[in-house]
Amino acid sequence: MEAKLAFAQDSPPLSIISAAKIAGVSLTIDPSLASGSVPTLHLGSGDFIHGISTILRYIARVVSIPSFYGQDAIEAAHVDQWLEYAPVVLSGSEFETACSFLDGYLASRTFLVGYSLSIADIVVWSNLAGTGQRWESLRRSKKYQNLVRWYNSVAVDYADKLDEVIAAYVGKRGIGKSPAPSLREKVHDSKENTSGPEVDLPGAKVGEVCVRFAPEPSGYLHIGHAKAGLLNKYFAERYKGRLIVRFDDTNPSKESNEFVENVLKDIDTLGIKYDVVTYTSDYFPKLMDMAENLIKQGKAYVDDTPKEQMRSERMDGVESKCRNQTVEENLSLWREMVNGTERGMQCCIRGKLNMQDPNKSLRDPVYYRCNTDPHHRVGSKYKVYPTYDFACPFVDALEGVTHALRSSEYHDRNAQYYRILQDMGLRRVEIYEFSRLNMVYTLLSKRKLLWFVQNKKVDDWTDPRFPTVQGIVRRGLKIEALIQFILEQGASKNLNLMEWDKLWTINKKIIDPVCARHTAVLKDQRVLLTLTNGPEEPFIRILPRHKKYEDAGKKATTFTNRIWLEYADASVIVTGQEVTLMDWGNAIIKEIKTENGIITQLVGELNLKGSVKLTKLKLTWLPDIEDLVPLSLVEFDYLINKKKLEEDEDFIDNLNPCTRRETSALGDPNMRNLKQGEIIQLERKTYYRCDVPFIRQSKPIVLFAIPDGRQQSTLN
Repeated sequence: MEAKLAFAQDSPPLSIISAAKIAGVSLTIDPSLASGSVPTLHLGSGDFIHGISTILRYIARVVSIPSFYGQDAIEAAHVDQWLEYAPVVLSGSEFETACSFLDGYLASRTFLVGYSLSIADIVVWSNLAGTGQRWESLRRSKKYQNLVRWYNSVAVDYADKLDEVIAAYVGKRGIGKSPAPSLREKVHDSKENTSGPEVDLPGAKVGEVCVRFAPEPSGYLHIGHAKAGLLNKYFAERYKGRLIVRFDDTNPSKESNEFVENVLKDIDTLGIKYDVVTYTSDYFPKLMDMAENLIKQGKAYVDDTPKEQMRSERMDGVESKCRNQTVEENLSLWREMVNGTERGMQCCIRGKLNMQDPNKSLRDPVYYRCNTDPHHRVGSKYKVYPTYDFACPFVDALEGVTHALRSSEYHDRNAQYYRILQDMGLRRVEIYEFSRLNMVYTLLSKRKLLWFVQNKKVDDWTDPRFPTVQGIVRRGLKIEALIQFILEQGASKNLNLMEWDKLWTINKKIIDPVCARHTAVLKDQRVLLTLTNGPEEPFIRILPRHKKYEDAGKKATTFTNRIWLEYADASVIVTGQEVTLMDWGNAIIKEIKTENGIITQLVGELNLKGSVKLTKLKLTWLPDIEDLVPLSLVEFDYLINKKKLEEDEDFIDNLNPCTRRETSALGDPNMRNLKQGEIIQLERKTYYRCDVPFIRQSKPIVLFAIPDGRQQSTLN
């Protein structure tokens, strides 16, 4: 047996290499995969195997060493347990606990499974050896004598093979962390890969990969589409391949040029560089020819079964009464469909697959249906349109797509995709699945999002409460944060319900170091502080908008003897207390005036020689001048009030009654210069994005609050 083992240089699969050495398997070593990539075994036959455990099982089964995978099914199951156990417990915080367990387990055993060396021994031995000095120090301490006895026995019996592996791949700090000199120059700097674990496309070759991002123009792109788009971009760039943006425009009732234009805008916002834009509608003539050819071959038929009855028959595996019509009958009805006649409008084309297949997607799916609505690109030229299931594999094959990335929600339809390609006589396109991005308290169905737009629950598709790309950007999310958030997840197939807090935390780390600082007080919740020894005439100082980021620019701050404080701050001050006025100095509160228990005014005096380190309260303030600008501070909440809706739950029954709150405030005069889209921090409040800049004094600047990743209370 000869094979090539590909892996990441910084994490060589020691157990595979050791097992191959002991079993006499000739491996060509290819340490060229990117950091975090899953090891892949490429066989001479052209097949390949992914994953450490899977490769180890394969080696154990094909070599001639007796009982290498156990001598019976029970022992094989025990071997499998060790394959799963060792990499987990021998690489983390439970290392010594695992060593203690192994020591007890080996008290009366020579081998981990049965009475001879198995792949289980190699895996555990390799994982111990791979920790480098961590294991060696325990080994010398003689703390775990049974484990050390077993380890030394394996090391001595196979010294000629294992010593070579250890010398090549394990340093004092452990596997991959301090490689032997012969490998050191090939190690990639781990700082080059900070976007999360990389994943390989099966069978992909550099320069030969073609992927496609195929949104339907029936809405704006949302965060789920962004994940699909960015993953396609990632694989196209990684394999130096092509990326096609294709609009799946097969349903004229839902689609429009507005959506096409905004999807392209969103793609540009996401930084996705593509090679070409195509439309499924470009292939309508060829798709119709293919449908007719399948009818002539007896692989498709025209069905006039009512929609609900058809759905019921598919669920029950009942063949349609139309399934065995003659080719001539089907072609005649097909022409009725093409012409959009009354008879044709009652029909659809179905693939003749297998009505008894356990996978219901293979139970004669619909290929074509009638629709007389005008199409946004081709007008009323056609009366029939292909379904996504029919058009997608056809166009993928024609456009040269090598790998079709699809979210795992389509998993059950993968078999259908391959079967349709087969019936069409087209080449195979590899499907690669990734998990759909699901967010808490969030709907990603375009049909449901459209309901919010049509029922005026939101302003439009760019509303900051929407999970659309334009919506979350308008709320203050930086695209860099979204890209980092998505790529950190990689192309995992694990279904996760993600928290928005994680995304907003990443965003905060991006905006906080550079966004300008300004000051505001709530218009209806402010108290005047009169400084008896304050400046007789107002004066201005030029201060940085961000003390640690010079490029944020400067701002002019006015100092007067009458200043505004937040009522919330005034309410916790006591007479005689010394406080710090930010960017000015200390002041001592001499008098607190109230009326009916409500604070109406404070009187104090400046104490600029006082230590700001000794005061408890550090207060923001604004001068009492006419130049203060009106602000509208807008906060948003989730559109639904449940983290995750179950399949049988109606989202309309779970609407959040209050999703937007506006608060009037006053801001410093420098905010007149804010530009639309600019992000700032209102000191001691939160971050905001300017949605409507200053126009005139009677019209407030509109600032949208940006979540900072800390769980906030719902709006009241």
